Amino acid sequence: MKRVVITGLGVVTPLGLDTPTTWKNMLEGVNGIGAITRYDTAEHKAKLAAEIKDFNPEKYFDRMEARKLDLYAQYGIAAAIEAMNDCGLLSSKEGVDGNIKAERFGVYVGSGIGGFNTMTAAQDLLREKGPARISAATIPMIISNIVSAHIAIKYNARGVNLPIVTACATGAHSIGEAFVAIRGGIADAIIAGGAEAAINPLAMAAFANMMALSLSSDPNAASMPFDKRRNGFVMGEGAGMLVLEEYEHAKKRGAKIYCEVVGYGNTCDAFHVTAPEPGAEGFIRALKTAVDMAGVKENEKIYINAHGTSTPLNDKAESFAISAVFESKAKEIPISSTKSMTGHMLGATGAVEAAACIKALETGCIPPTINLKENDPECNLDYVPLVMRKYQADVAVSTNLGFGGHNAALVFRRIK
Repeated sequence: MKRVVITGLGVVTPLGLDTPTTWKNMLEGVNGIGAITRYDTAEHKAKLAAEIKDFNPEKYFDRMEARKLDLYAQYGIAAAIEAMNDCGLLSSKEGVDGNIKAERFGVYVGSGIGGFNTMTAAQDLLREKGPARISAATIPMIISNIVSAHIAIKYNARGVNLPIVTACATGAHSIGEAFVAIRGGIADAIIAGGAEAAINPLAMAAFANMMALSLSSDPNAASMPFDKRRNGFVMGEGAGMLVLEEYEHAKKRGAKIYCEVVGYGNTCDAFHVTAPEPGAEGFIRALKTAVDMAGVKENEKIYINAHGTSTPLNDKAESFAISAVFESKAKEIPISSTKSMTGHMLGATGAVEAAACIKALETGCIPPTINLKENDPECNLDYVPLVMRKYQADVAVSTNLGFGGHNAALVFRRIK
Protein backbone atom coordinates (compact mmCIF):
# COMPACT_ATOMS: atom_id res chain seq x y z
CA MET A 1 0.00 0.00 0.00
CA LYS A 2 1.14 3.55 -0.76
CA ARG A 3 1.76 6.06 2.03
CA VAL A 4 -0.52 9.12 2.01
CA VAL A 5 0.36 12.57 3.34
CA ILE A 6 -1.27 15.99 3.66
CA THR A 7 0.41 18.73 1.63
CA GLY A 8 -2.24 21.48 1.52
CA LEU A 9 -4.89 23.02 3.78
CA GLY A 10 -7.70 25.48 3.07
CA VAL A 11 -10.67 26.55 5.17
CA VAL A 12 -13.41 29.16 5.22
CA THR A 13 -15.12 29.24 8.64
CA PRO A 14 -17.01 31.47 11.05
CA LEU A 15 -13.63 31.99 12.75
CA GLY A 16 -11.76 33.15 9.66
CA LEU A 17 -11.55 33.14 5.88
CA ASP A 18 -8.32 31.12 5.80
CA THR A 19 -6.43 28.51 7.79
CA PRO A 20 -4.03 30.77 9.77
CA THR A 21 -6.85 33.06 10.98
CA THR A 22 -9.19 30.18 11.81
CA TRP A 23 -6.48 28.33 13.73
CA LYS A 24 -5.41 31.42 15.68
CA ASN A 25 -9.00 32.08 16.72
CA MET A 26 -9.59 28.42 17.61
CA LEU A 27 -6.63 28.45 19.97
CA GLU A 28 -7.80 31.72 21.50
CA GLY A 29 -11.27 30.29 22.10
CA VAL A 30 -13.06 32.86 19.95
CA ASN A 31 -16.80 32.24 19.72
CA GLY A 32 -18.02 32.45 16.12
CA ILE A 33 -21.68 32.25 17.15
CA GLY A 34 -23.98 35.27 17.21
CA ALA A 35 -27.40 36.58 16.30
CA ILE A 36 -28.58 35.63 12.80
CA THR A 37 -28.27 38.55 10.37
CA ARG A 38 -29.25 36.81 7.10
CA TYR A 39 -33.00 37.08 7.64
CA ASP A 40 -35.60 38.28 10.13
CA THR A 41 -35.82 35.74 12.96
CA ALA A 42 -38.91 37.26 14.65
CA GLU A 43 -41.07 34.21 13.89
CA HIS A 44 -38.27 31.66 14.22
CA LYS A 45 -37.41 29.59 17.28
CA ALA A 46 -33.66 29.58 16.63
CA LYS A 47 -32.07 33.02 16.86
CA LEU A 48 -28.36 32.14 16.73
CA ALA A 49 -25.96 30.76 14.11
CA ALA A 50 -22.26 30.79 13.29
CA GLU A 51 -22.28 32.96 10.17
CA ILE A 52 -19.25 33.71 8.02
CA LYS A 53 -18.51 37.41 8.06
CA ASP A 54 -16.82 39.64 5.44
CA PHE A 55 -16.61 36.98 2.72
CA ASN A 56 -16.04 38.78 -0.59
CA PRO A 57 -16.71 36.55 -3.63
CA GLU A 58 -14.89 39.02 -5.90
CA LYS A 59 -11.63 38.04 -4.22
CA TYR A 60 -12.02 34.62 -5.86
CA PHE A 61 -14.35 35.06 -8.85
CA ASP A 62 -15.36 37.70 -11.34
CA ARG A 63 -18.85 39.08 -10.78
CA MET A 64 -20.55 37.05 -13.52
CA GLU A 65 -18.96 33.80 -12.32
CA ALA A 66 -19.98 34.47 -8.71
CA ARG A 67 -23.62 34.98 -9.76
CA LYS A 68 -23.68 31.40 -11.08
CA LEU A 69 -22.40 29.87 -7.84
CA ASP A 70 -24.45 29.14 -4.74
CA LEU A 71 -22.87 30.39 -1.52
CA TYR A 72 -21.82 26.88 -0.49
CA ALA A 73 -19.93 26.52 -3.79
CA GLN A 74 -18.23 29.88 -3.31
CA TYR A 75 -17.00 28.77 0.10
CA GLY A 76 -15.82 25.42 -1.25
CA ILE A 77 -13.90 26.83 -4.19
CA ALA A 78 -12.34 29.54 -2.00
CA ALA A 79 -11.07 26.88 0.43
CA ALA A 80 -9.74 24.81 -2.47
CA ILE A 81 -7.85 27.83 -3.82
CA GLU A 82 -6.10 28.23 -0.46
CA ALA A 83 -5.28 24.51 -0.26
CA MET A 84 -3.88 24.45 -3.79
CA ASN A 85 -1.80 27.58 -3.23
CA ASP A 86 -0.52 25.97 -0.03
CA CYS A 87 0.49 22.66 -1.63
CA GLY A 88 2.04 23.99 -4.85
CA LEU A 89 0.56 21.35 -7.15
CA LEU A 90 0.13 22.24 -10.82
CA SER A 91 -1.67 19.86 -13.16
CA SER A 92 -0.05 19.35 -16.53
CA LYS A 93 -2.05 20.34 -19.57
CA GLU A 94 -1.38 21.37 -23.13
CA GLY A 95 1.29 24.06 -23.22
CA VAL A 96 1.86 23.97 -19.45
CA ASP A 97 4.42 21.95 -17.51
CA GLY A 98 3.05 20.64 -14.22
CA ASN A 99 4.25 18.56 -11.30
CA ILE A 100 1.32 16.13 -11.42
CA LYS A 101 -0.31 14.32 -14.32
CA ALA A 102 -3.89 15.47 -14.86
CA GLU A 103 -5.13 11.89 -15.10
CA ARG A 104 -3.60 11.10 -11.69
CA PHE A 105 -5.14 14.12 -9.96
CA GLY A 106 -8.61 13.83 -8.41
CA VAL A 107 -11.28 15.70 -6.46
CA TYR A 108 -13.45 14.22 -3.68
CA VAL A 109 -15.59 17.11 -2.45
CA GLY A 110 -19.18 16.81 -1.21
CA SER A 111 -21.93 18.68 0.60
CA GLY A 112 -24.60 17.54 3.01
CA ILE A 113 -27.34 19.70 1.49
CA GLY A 114 -25.92 21.52 -1.55
CA GLY A 115 -27.35 24.72 -2.99
CA PHE A 116 -30.14 25.20 -0.49
CA ASN A 117 -30.13 29.00 -0.79
CA THR A 118 -30.49 28.82 -4.57
CA MET A 119 -33.29 26.29 -4.31
CA THR A 120 -35.41 28.33 -1.88
CA ALA A 121 -34.78 31.59 -3.78
CA ALA A 122 -35.79 29.92 -7.05
CA GLN A 123 -38.97 28.59 -5.45
CA ASP A 124 -39.87 32.09 -4.26
CA LEU A 125 -39.17 33.51 -7.72
CA LEU A 126 -41.28 30.80 -9.38
CA ARG A 127 -44.19 31.61 -7.10
CA GLU A 128 -43.90 35.38 -7.59
CA LYS A 129 -42.83 35.74 -11.24
CA GLY A 130 -43.57 32.43 -12.95
CA PRO A 131 -41.46 29.74 -14.66
CA ALA A 132 -40.05 32.00 -17.39
CA ARG A 133 -37.96 33.85 -14.80
CA ILE A 134 -36.08 30.79 -13.53
CA SER A 135 -32.41 30.95 -14.47
CA ALA A 136 -30.87 28.28 -16.67
CA ALA A 137 -28.04 28.14 -14.08
CA THR A 138 -30.41 27.03 -11.29
CA ILE A 139 -29.84 23.27 -11.46
CA PRO A 140 -26.00 23.49 -11.63
CA MET A 141 -26.17 25.86 -8.65
CA ILE A 142 -28.29 23.47 -6.56
CA ILE A 143 -26.74 20.05 -7.08
CA SER A 144 -24.32 18.92 -4.39
CA ASN A 145 -21.68 17.52 -6.77
CA ILE A 146 -21.05 20.83 -8.50
CA VAL A 147 -18.25 22.06 -6.21
CA SER A 148 -16.25 18.96 -7.07
CA ALA A 149 -16.82 19.67 -10.76
CA HIS A 150 -15.82 23.33 -10.51
CA ILE A 151 -12.61 22.49 -8.63
CA ALA A 152 -11.72 19.80 -11.18
CA ILE A 153 -12.24 22.25 -14.05
CA LYS A 154 -10.25 24.98 -12.33
CA TYR A 155 -7.25 22.74 -11.66
CA ASN A 156 -7.49 20.36 -14.62
CA ALA A 157 -7.97 17.38 -12.32
CA ARG A 158 -8.95 14.66 -14.79
CA GLY A 159 -8.59 11.64 -12.50
CA VAL A 160 -11.01 10.16 -9.98
CA ASN A 161 -13.85 12.44 -8.93
CA LEU A 162 -16.28 11.39 -6.20
CA PRO A 163 -18.63 13.89 -4.52
CA ILE A 164 -19.80 12.22 -1.30
CA VAL A 165 -23.07 12.98 0.51
CA THR A 166 -23.29 11.53 4.03
CA ALA A 167 -24.82 14.47 5.91
CA CYS A 168 -22.55 15.62 8.75
CA ALA A 169 -19.93 12.96 7.97
CA THR A 170 -19.48 14.16 4.36
CA GLY A 171 -16.18 16.01 4.79
CA ALA A 172 -14.60 13.18 6.79
CA HIS A 173 -15.76 10.48 4.36
CA SER A 174 -14.42 12.52 1.43
CA ILE A 175 -10.98 12.62 3.05
CA GLY A 176 -11.15 8.96 4.02
CA GLU A 177 -12.13 7.75 0.56
CA ALA A 178 -9.42 9.92 -0.99
CA PHE A 179 -6.94 8.26 1.38
CA VAL A 180 -8.14 4.82 0.25
CA ALA A 181 -7.82 5.77 -3.44
CA ILE A 182 -4.26 7.09 -3.14
CA ARG A 183 -3.23 4.26 -0.82
CA GLY A 184 -4.44 1.80 -3.44
CA GLY A 185 -2.55 3.50 -6.28
CA ILE A 186 -5.59 4.94 -8.07
CA ALA A 187 -4.38 8.56 -7.84
CA ASP A 188 -1.25 10.54 -6.93
CA ALA A 189 -3.12 13.43 -5.29
CA ILE A 190 -6.72 14.33 -4.45
CA ILE A 191 -8.35 17.54 -3.22
CA ALA A 192 -10.83 16.37 -0.58
CA GLY A 193 -13.32 18.01 1.75
CA GLY A 194 -16.78 19.49 2.08
CA ALA A 195 -18.73 22.73 1.82
CA GLU A 196 -22.00 23.96 3.28
CA ALA A 197 -24.15 27.10 3.55
CA ALA A 198 -27.52 26.33 5.14
CA ILE A 199 -28.18 29.31 7.39
CA ASN A 200 -31.46 29.76 5.62
CA PRO A 201 -35.03 30.32 6.93
CA LEU A 202 -36.31 26.98 5.64
CA ALA A 203 -33.36 24.90 6.83
CA MET A 204 -33.30 26.58 10.23
CA ALA A 205 -37.04 26.18 10.74
CA ALA A 206 -36.87 22.51 9.80
CA PHE A 207 -33.93 21.72 12.08
CA ALA A 208 -35.57 23.67 14.93
CA ASN A 209 -38.88 21.85 14.54
CA MET A 210 -37.16 18.47 14.74
CA MET A 211 -35.66 19.69 18.05
CA ALA A 212 -32.08 19.48 16.80
CA LEU A 213 -31.09 23.14 17.30
CA SER A 214 -30.26 25.03 20.46
CA LEU A 215 -32.89 27.69 21.07
CA SER A 216 -30.66 29.68 23.40
CA SER A 217 -30.42 33.44 22.93
CA ASP A 218 -26.99 33.59 24.58
CA PRO A 219 -24.05 32.85 22.22
CA ASN A 220 -21.98 31.72 25.21
CA ALA A 221 -24.61 29.22 26.33
CA ALA A 222 -25.68 27.76 23.00
CA SER A 223 -23.06 25.35 21.61
CA MET A 224 -21.92 23.57 24.79
CA PRO A 225 -20.49 20.16 23.83
CA PHE A 226 -20.26 17.68 26.73
CA ASP A 227 -21.77 20.20 29.17
CA LYS A 228 -24.77 18.90 31.11
CA ARG A 229 -26.72 22.03 30.02
CA ARG A 230 -26.37 21.22 26.31
CA ASN A 231 -29.64 21.39 24.40
CA GLY A 232 -28.92 21.18 20.67
CA PHE A 233 -26.44 22.24 18.02
CA VAL A 234 -25.91 25.67 16.51
CA MET A 235 -25.89 25.91 12.73
CA GLY A 236 -22.58 26.93 11.17
CA GLU A 237 -21.37 27.25 7.60
CA GLY A 238 -18.13 27.09 5.66
CA ALA A 239 -15.76 24.78 3.84
CA GLY A 240 -12.66 22.72 4.45
CA MET A 241 -10.28 21.32 1.83
CA LEU A 242 -7.22 19.10 2.22
CA VAL A 243 -4.76 18.04 -0.45
CA LEU A 244 -3.84 14.40 0.05
CA GLU A 245 -0.81 13.17 -1.85
CA GLU A 246 1.15 9.97 -2.28
CA TYR A 247 4.25 10.24 -0.08
CA GLU A 248 6.92 9.51 -2.70
CA HIS A 249 5.24 11.88 -5.17
CA ALA A 250 5.22 14.66 -2.57
CA LYS A 251 8.79 13.93 -1.50
CA LYS A 252 10.07 13.93 -5.08
CA ARG A 253 8.72 17.40 -5.78
CA GLY A 254 9.96 18.77 -2.45
CA ALA A 255 6.50 19.46 -1.04
CA LYS A 256 5.84 20.65 2.48
CA ILE A 257 4.35 17.69 4.35
CA TYR A 258 2.06 18.39 7.31
CA CYS A 259 1.48 14.82 8.46
CA GLU A 260 0.59 11.34 7.30
CA VAL A 261 -2.93 9.90 6.97
CA VAL A 262 -2.80 6.46 8.57
CA GLY A 263 -6.32 5.30 9.44
CA TYR A 264 -9.94 5.48 8.31
CA GLY A 265 -13.17 3.91 9.52
CA ASN A 266 -16.55 4.03 7.77
CA THR A 267 -19.65 2.29 9.14
CA CYS A 268 -23.43 2.71 9.39
CA ASP A 269 -25.63 2.22 12.45
CA ALA A 270 -28.55 0.94 10.34
CA PHE A 271 -30.68 2.04 13.28
CA HIS A 272 -32.50 5.38 12.81
CA VAL A 273 -32.57 8.24 10.31
CA THR A 274 -31.54 10.89 12.86
CA ALA A 275 -30.79 9.39 16.29
CA PRO A 276 -27.46 7.74 17.10
CA GLU A 277 -27.51 4.10 18.12
CA PRO A 278 -27.83 3.97 21.95
CA GLY A 279 -24.91 1.55 22.38
CA ALA A 280 -22.83 3.39 19.73
CA GLU A 281 -21.87 0.02 18.25
CA GLY A 282 -21.51 1.34 14.70
CA PHE A 283 -19.44 4.31 15.79
CA ILE A 284 -17.25 2.09 17.97
CA ARG A 285 -16.52 -0.10 14.93
CA ALA A 286 -15.61 2.93 12.80
CA LEU A 287 -13.27 4.34 15.44
CA LYS A 288 -11.68 0.97 16.20
CA THR A 289 -11.19 0.24 12.49
CA ALA A 290 -9.39 3.56 12.00
CA VAL A 291 -7.21 3.15 15.11
CA ASP A 292 -6.31 -0.45 14.24
CA MET A 293 -5.49 0.47 10.64
CA ALA A 294 -3.22 3.24 11.93
CA GLY A 295 -1.45 0.86 14.27
CA VAL A 296 -1.59 3.32 17.15
CA LYS A 297 1.00 2.31 19.72
CA GLU A 298 0.55 2.22 23.48
CA ASN A 299 3.21 4.90 24.06
CA GLU A 300 1.90 7.36 21.44
CA LYS A 301 0.22 10.54 22.63
CA ILE A 302 -3.26 10.96 21.13
CA TYR A 303 -5.52 13.96 20.56
CA ILE A 304 -9.17 13.58 19.52
CA ASN A 305 -11.22 16.26 17.79
CA ALA A 306 -14.69 14.95 18.60
CA HIS A 307 -17.87 15.37 16.60
CA GLY A 308 -19.25 16.93 19.80
CA THR A 309 -22.44 18.51 18.49
CA SER A 310 -23.81 19.68 21.86
CA THR A 311 -26.85 17.44 21.54
CA PRO A 312 -27.75 15.24 24.53
CA LEU A 313 -27.60 11.93 22.66
CA ASN A 314 -24.56 12.51 20.45
CA ASP A 315 -22.14 13.67 23.13
CA LYS A 316 -23.10 10.85 25.48
CA ALA A 317 -22.77 8.19 22.75
CA GLU A 318 -19.47 9.59 21.55
CA SER A 319 -18.00 9.65 25.06
CA PHE A 320 -19.08 6.05 25.55
CA ALA A 321 -17.52 5.00 22.24
CA ILE A 322 -14.17 6.65 22.97
CA SER A 323 -14.05 4.90 26.35
CA ALA A 324 -14.94 1.57 24.74
CA VAL A 325 -12.16 1.81 22.14
CA PHE A 326 -9.36 3.27 24.24
CA GLU A 327 -10.40 1.62 27.54
CA SER A 328 -8.22 2.68 30.49
CA LYS A 329 -6.25 5.11 28.34
CA ALA A 330 -9.38 7.09 27.39
CA LYS A 331 -9.20 9.44 30.37
CA GLU A 332 -5.61 10.38 29.49
CA ILE A 333 -6.55 11.61 26.00
CA PRO A 334 -7.27 15.33 25.48
CA ILE A 335 -10.51 15.70 23.51
CA SER A 336 -12.06 18.88 22.19
CA SER A 337 -15.06 19.93 20.16
CA THR A 338 -14.31 22.93 17.98
CA LYS A 339 -18.04 23.09 17.18
CA SER A 340 -18.26 25.03 20.43
CA MET A 341 -16.73 27.88 18.39
CA THR A 342 -17.65 27.20 14.75
CA GLY A 343 -21.11 25.75 15.22
CA HIS A 344 -22.04 22.68 13.19
CA MET A 345 -21.02 23.15 9.54
CA LEU A 346 -22.82 19.97 8.43
CA GLY A 347 -21.08 18.59 5.30
CA ALA A 348 -18.05 20.84 5.82
CA THR A 349 -17.48 20.09 9.47
CA GLY A 350 -15.45 16.88 9.08
CA ALA A 351 -12.93 18.54 6.77
CA VAL A 352 -12.52 21.64 8.95
CA GLU A 353 -12.05 19.46 12.03
CA ALA A 354 -9.52 17.29 10.18
CA ALA A 355 -7.61 20.49 9.43
CA ALA A 356 -7.72 21.33 13.15
CA CYS A 357 -6.23 17.91 13.93
CA ILE A 358 -3.43 18.51 11.45
CA LYS A 359 -2.65 21.95 12.90
CA ALA A 360 -2.65 20.45 16.40
CA LEU A 361 0.02 17.96 15.31
CA GLU A 362 2.02 20.71 13.60
CA THR A 363 1.92 23.26 16.43
CA GLY A 364 1.73 21.13 19.58
CA CYS A 365 -1.41 22.99 20.70
CA ILE A 366 -4.89 21.64 21.46
CA PRO A 367 -7.90 23.94 20.83
CA PRO A 368 -10.39 24.17 23.70
CA THR A 369 -14.01 23.23 24.09
CA ILE A 370 -15.38 26.63 25.04
CA ASN A 371 -18.60 27.08 27.07
CA LEU A 372 -17.92 23.81 28.94
CA LYS A 373 -18.59 24.91 32.53
CA GLU A 374 -20.82 22.23 34.04
CA ASN A 375 -19.50 18.70 33.67
CA ASP A 376 -21.93 15.97 32.65
CA PRO A 377 -21.19 12.82 34.70
CA GLU A 378 -22.10 10.73 31.63
CA CYS A 379 -19.39 12.54 29.64
CA ASN A 380 -16.50 11.95 31.99
CA LEU A 381 -13.42 12.39 29.79
CA ASP A 382 -10.91 15.23 29.34
CA TYR A 383 -12.57 17.73 27.00
CA VAL A 384 -9.97 20.54 27.30
CA PRO A 385 -12.47 23.02 28.77
CA LEU A 386 -12.37 26.75 28.08
CA VAL A 387 -8.68 27.33 27.22
CA MET A 388 -6.18 25.82 24.78
CA ARG A 389 -3.52 23.41 26.00
CA LYS A 390 0.09 22.84 25.03
CA TYR A 391 0.32 19.16 24.11
CA GLN A 392 2.49 17.56 21.47
CA ALA A 393 0.40 14.69 20.19
CA ASP A 394 1.89 11.98 18.00
CA VAL A 395 -1.50 10.98 16.61
CA ALA A 396 -4.68 12.98 16.03
CA VAL A 397 -8.11 11.42 15.54
CA SER A 398 -11.11 13.17 13.98
CA THR A 399 -14.58 11.68 14.43
CA ASN A 400 -17.85 12.54 12.69
CA LEU A 401 -21.39 11.17 12.65
CA GLY A 402 -24.17 12.01 10.21
CA PHE A 403 -27.94 11.68 9.96
CA GLY A 404 -28.73 8.28 8.49
CA GLY A 405 -26.35 6.59 10.94
CA HIS A 406 -23.19 7.40 8.99
CA ASN A 407 -19.98 7.14 11.06
CA ALA A 408 -16.49 8.27 10.10
CA ALA A 409 -13.13 8.29 11.86
CA LEU A 410 -9.79 9.55 10.55
CA VAL A 411 -6.33 9.14 12.04
CA PHE A 412 -3.34 11.36 11.27
CA ARG A 413 0.25 10.82 12.46
CA ARG A 414 2.98 13.41 12.89
CA ILE A 415 6.05 12.74 10.73
CA LYS A 416 9.04 13.20 13.02
